[in-house]
Amino acid sequence: MLLKQLLKNLDYTLVQGCLNTEVTDIYYDSRKVTPGGLFVCIVGTLRDSHDYAADVAAKGAAVLAIQHDLPAEVLAALPDVTVVKFESTRYAMALLSTAYFGRPALEMTMVGVTGTKGKTTTTHMIKAVLEAAGHKVGMVGTNGVYYPGHHYDLNNTTPESYELQKILRQLADAGCDACVMEVSSQGIMMDRVAGIHYKVGVFTNLYPDHIGPGEHSSFEEYRSWKGKLFQRCDVGVVNADDPNTEALLEGHTCKLVTYGIHAPKVDYRASEQYRLLRNKEMLGVEFTLTEPDGHTLDVQVGMPGLFSIYNALATIGVGKVLGLADAPIHEGLKKALVKGRVELVPISHKFTILIDYAHNEAATESLIETLREYNPNRLVVVFGCGGNRSKLRRYGMGEVCAKLADFSILTEDNNRFEKVEDIIADIKTGMAKGNPDAKYVEIPDRLDALHYAIDHAQEGDLIAVIGKGHEAYRDREGVKTPFLERELIEEYAAETGVE
Repeated sequence: MLLKQLLKNLDYTLVQGCLNTEVTDIYYDSRKVTPGGLFVCIVGTLRDSHDYAADVAAKGAAVLAIQHDLPAEVLAALPDVTVVKFESTRYAMALLSTAYFGRPALEMTMVGVTGTKGKTTTTHMIKAVLEAAGHKVGMVGTNGVYYPGHHYDLNNTTPESYELQKILRQLADAGCDACVMEVSSQGIMMDRVAGIHYKVGVFTNLYPDHIGPGEHSSFEEYRSWKGKLFQRCDVGVVNADDPNTEALLEGHTCKLVTYGIHAPKVDYRASEQYRLLRNKEMLGVEFTLTEPDGHTLDVQVGMPGLFSIYNALATIGVGKVLGLADAPIHEGLKKALVKGRVELVPISHKFTILIDYAHNEAATESLIETLREYNPNRLVVVFGCGGNRSKLRRYGMGEVCAKLADFSILTEDNNRFEKVEDIIADIKTGMAKGNPDAKYVEIPDRLDALHYAIDHAQEGDLIAVIGKGHEAYRDREGVKTPFLERELIEEYAAETGVE
């Protein structure tokens, strides 16, 4: 593709070279550059890839996209390389990539979901109702990329703009007519989603998170970046119960559809009282929905807890905006499943075991309080904490489990380069603070811990295996080996004849 075609919607300065230069591909990793490529020089937090200009030119790069001037001696040594300057090369990379891949987002109905918690579950719910209505759906987020017959993992919730546009082209070429994606605050701030306009944007909730070096400088900044989604969509479906909604929506340009339970005026309201659903295959809830015209109907969700009701309300709002009938919305909400998020592993009629990604204090507390509502005989938690990560997380998770669980099984969780015994010692410090009399056992090997939990399960128990969720590996001393908990639990149950 000619450079001038890629530059069509961008402001730029041609420093040297020719706009008719043929571009074979776009790169932001200097190690991957091949002849004829366009290399985007990015000013990062740790390094400035403008420093690699001469290296990529030596590899055959035909075009350099720069954000600040190159040293005169470097530029003089690159007479055959076209150099184009932009105010922001991150933003430029997004629009260059959009053009390079043929603007794939325009070929699909785009739905973006933002918020601190609930993004992954809500995207899965929306995907389920769209599929129930006959749509071919692609999904991008924490659990990876999904489209009919395919799934693969990602490194980031919202990938870099080039990778994202490449994925969207893949989805469109596979026949997807809709794409549901998680839109992180980092994804917006780092211009990974620049150039994408969403039919519907969704806001779930907001809590302090991702604040610190390399992320956001304050909660207010974090909230502001989340809110930018609602300047890039036609309709915003937002949680009216969240105290941050009004501030987050400052400057919004979209039409609004609201949902909630307690706010005085909402379009889609759930009843304050809800019913618990529990069997071998499901932990769920049922609530009464009131629609804008006052019509009421009962809704079942195949996931537990109050947070599932909020996620379902957001999904219903999206479904209604997109003109879906009631039947596929309700069918999708019953069947929606998120790998590693309150995911039941149906191995026994006597007890319930589930896996969940909860790996910090807030998520663990929310999960245990939700599960407690089902009045189990015992609530057992199998957990550890990641190595080479904040000790505060260990203290916090230990304290919460000591207070709220009936029994804890302390084990490993991606130790990385730390000793599991040291990590467990930190967890025990938190447990002593939460409840000095808390009951627990230490089993450093996670597979042994899973076996112990199953072997010692009592009738009516609810066992939550938390921390890893959808992850398919175990990290010890930087070496990752296969470890998919659902399969390991099923295999052991089959071997031992669990009933």
